[in-house]
Amino acid sequence: QVQLVESGGGLVQAGGSLRLSCATSGSVYRFNAMGWYRQAPGKQRELVADITSAGSTNYAESVKGRFAISRDSTKNALYLQMNSLKPEDTAVYYCNAKIWNNTSYTYLNYWGQGTQVTVSS
Repeated sequence: QVQLVESGGGLVQAGGSLRLSCATSGSVYRFNAMGWYRQAPGKQRELVADITSAGSTNYAESVKGRFAISRDSTKNALYLQMNSLKPEDTAVYYCNAKIWNNTSYTYLNYWGQGTQVTVSS
């Protein structure tokens, strides 16, 4: 059973930094991609950044140059370094893992419980 647990959220002033972590457990050794999503009040959940098993990264335009996604492949851990934070970054951030299932021929999505990030002006 796959489990994802986020940590590292909190309250920070605009311009500050936070580092989010996602710990994984279960049979997640060969994930296709992992990523961070966020959801602000009244808004849809959106992709912030993701990273493939090969290390290729993708970022939302709004966070390019400020956020950096990384992984520790030996631990299947995921991180999001957030710098130059803005009030509009305020949201609940969720860890996501996409794992190819060779039996169903589909990508399976797994989600963490979320961690709150609040950026004050």
